Amino acid sequence: MMHLVASFLIVASAVVHAAVPHPGQRPLGVTNAASTESSYPEVLEGIGARWRLDEPPATNATGHLVFDTINSLLQHWPNTRYRNGHTIVPGTLPVGTLLYHGTREGKIPDMPDWAATDPEHSLIFCHGSTKDGCWHLTLATTRPLKVLYFDGSSAAKLEDGPLDSQDIVAWGELRPDKAYDEIGRIKDLCAWGEQYDLDGFVRMEMDFEVMLCNFTSGVEVVSFLNIATLKIPNLSLDHIPNDKHLRKLPMVTRLMCTYADNDHFFPVFRAFEVMASGSWHNHQPGDTRIQLDLTNLISFYDTDLFPSLAEGRTGQERWDHRLNGLSSADTAALRGRLGQVLVDREQKSSGVDWQTLFRVVADRYADRLEFMHHLLTDEGGDLLRQAKNIQLQLRVVVTPYALHSAVPPNASMMHDADNSWASSVFRECATTHTAQIAKLSAVMTASERLMLHSLQETTREICRVLVGMWADGVMAGLDEYLWQDPPSGGDDDDKLERIMAQWKGQLTSLMGWLDWSVWIKCKPACGLEEVCYLPTWPFGFPLPSLPLEHEDLSPKSRSQMLLLQRQTQPGAGDGNEWQRPQPKCIRRLPPYSF
Repeated sequence: MMHLVASFLIVASAVVHAAVPHPGQRPLGVTNAASTESSYPEVLEGIGARWRLDEPPATNATGHLVFDTINSLLQHWPNTRYRNGHTIVPGTLPVGTLLYHGTREGKIPDMPDWAATDPEHSLIFCHGSTKDGCWHLTLATTRPLKVLYFDGSSAAKLEDGPLDSQDIVAWGELRPDKAYDEIGRIKDLCAWGEQYDLDGFVRMEMDFEVMLCNFTSGVEVVSFLNIATLKIPNLSLDHIPNDKHLRKLPMVTRLMCTYADNDHFFPVFRAFEVMASGSWHNHQPGDTRIQLDLTNLISFYDTDLFPSLAEGRTGQERWDHRLNGLSSADTAALRGRLGQVLVDREQKSSGVDWQTLFRVVADRYADRLEFMHHLLTDEGGDLLRQAKNIQLQLRVVVTPYALHSAVPPNASMMHDADNSWASSVFRECATTHTAQIAKLSAVMTASERLMLHSLQETTREICRVLVGMWADGVMAGLDEYLWQDPPSGGDDDDKLERIMAQWKGQLTSLMGWLDWSVWIKCKPACGLEEVCYLPTWPFGFPLPSLPLEHEDLSPKSRSQMLLLQRQTQPGAGDGNEWQRPQPKCIRRLPPYSF
């Protein structure tokens, strides 16, 4: 058996010098050398530099970020992981949608207030004395409510980004000093939305919520129940720290941190259950009670609409992407675009089901990329068999696009260092999901053209990497469906190790570039009495900058504040997990831990 004749470069080179196959070897389906020679020029005809396998995307490309944010809308898991939202989308709450509101007062709000999409969330705010109980309101929509959705963890009261898009809409600038001014935020957002007949705004923290501008318009009362407050010693609103500084903190944080111990776990179990209800919407299809109009979405990753943000993202990890570099001109552009999409929401569009299309692409590649990465990182075993298994997976991916005319060069042809023989396969793979709908661009909204571009850019890079890996495997003699004389070990082991290392680097880089949250999991999987959890505001997050030594703080309030800091700030062993959320298994039963 002849040795492998292909020559490989090391991983850093990212270029594989193509091999000249043995004269006795023929690609499957090729009957003679002449047919191979005649087909090779056909493959190259009409293929420009765009379909070169050695041309990666630009370093400042954002199409993959647009793709992932759109494919993550209204899903709790990815928006908890990347809490600084970059998308604003108009939507509706359909007729018959239930909303919930918890309060200590027996009256319906007569001003803008919050409503939960799941009762577990609203029950956190249904607190009162054991003597009087609390009140829990259930509303049903009587007409489609017009809402505006802010993605990310847009209800997290933090100064480092989750509130950016709301600040710009409400106040025209970032206001980190107003991180806890929720009353001012909801009033000003609702006042701004009046001109567009908006009924509210959708946000997410532990679960999804609606900032409802009017509790008597478009909704009617299903029930308004005086429910029992759990009878736990010393647990009533009167015992919650009420210092003017502590009042700036969310009620759920004060409740949890004041009473979260093994004996009085009431607030913790309530907090856990609202996180559990949020987890129902962790992944696709997300919270379907909010129906989004993707044809009118606005993305801050749109470099044409918001060019001023590009420089601030340079060299930044995605966790740190913010809107604090938005220029006054781009702020005006946002206001103008919002006015356009909210006034003219009945405008014609292409009719493409973008949400399904994005999901189809993600479904097609997510599992296969993860599986191949597993095979590449599975140490031990027969190296040749491992390489062939990966090559088989690559062939599965490219099979729908592997043209009969796309064959490797033979000994009588020129040296093909960049695998240009596979360019047609790359092109077919990259365009299959977009070629037809691209013909509709003339009738697309600006948002649709942005989505089309993001889809094209994302599928292009996926296919560039995977087809390139496949072509390298073909040239290495690893594809048993094309080569008759595969590598046999011995001296070929070093070359196999090189291509395996190269494949691992390429696939890891691609998956890092795509950065799909579906790959972020608890490994090993959690047990039946556990749940996989990402650090969710406000649990484990630092407190706002409030002066502990302030003269107005009483000794009791100061001690409560110190307790609050100890119980909510990350411990010494946790590092910055609240900044870079990583999944972990937590208990579903007391004693709870976040």
